[in-house]
Amino acid sequence: MSDAVASHPVTLAVDFPDRQLNRATLFFRPIMIVPIAIILVLVSGPSPMRPPSPTTVAGGILFLPTLLMLLFRWKYPRWWFDWNVALTRFVLRVGVYFLLLTDGYPSTDQEQGVHVGIPYPDPTKDLKVGLPLVKWFLAIPHYVVLACLLVAVAVVTVIAWFAILFTGRYPRGMFDFVVGFLRWCLRVSAYAFLLVTDVYPPFSLS
Repeated sequence: MSDAVASHPVTLAVDFPDRQLNRATLFFRPIMIVPIAIILVLVSGPSPMRPPSPTTVAGGILFLPTLLMLLFRWKYPRWWFDWNVALTRFVLRVGVYFLLLTDGYPSTDQEQGVHVGIPYPDPTKDLKVGLPLVKWFLAIPHYVVLACLLVAVAVVTVIAWFAILFTGRYPRGMFDFVVGFLRWCLRVSAYAFLLVTDVYPPFSLS
């Protein structure tokens, strides 16, 4: 692991289900996820599980107000940060459930097995003036890579579905790959849209 990856302030870990997963809930997952997905759409806008981009961060995430506050007041209101982080965690819990990484129904507030670390920034020390204006643009290479990886994630999820259906287990290598994809998405989102760090996201699943 490179120093840039090891020292990145934004982290994501998902508990590996080292046990037999529930095949019944797996089979009906597309139906069971509908209620929590409706709630998520109501608070965060449409299609929250796509890779981060200027068009997908909408509705729930306080992006533009935070951008303006950082530009003109050099402040990141704590309750804005808390809301953005809570919503991001909720999105990830739903995503982890949808991608079959757990069979525990996603909670709207409890951490469950999805551990997200996003430090609260001190704008005067941690963030450069003016950089929030261009972060979304600087992250364009990541959008391209993540879009390609999303195809691989879809294929892996289909394979994992059959693996769980027949064996009750999610193959560990596939699990780590999908979690790595979500971790990469989180770091890009934290950099370009949550605006909590100026550390450029590494091109890494680690």
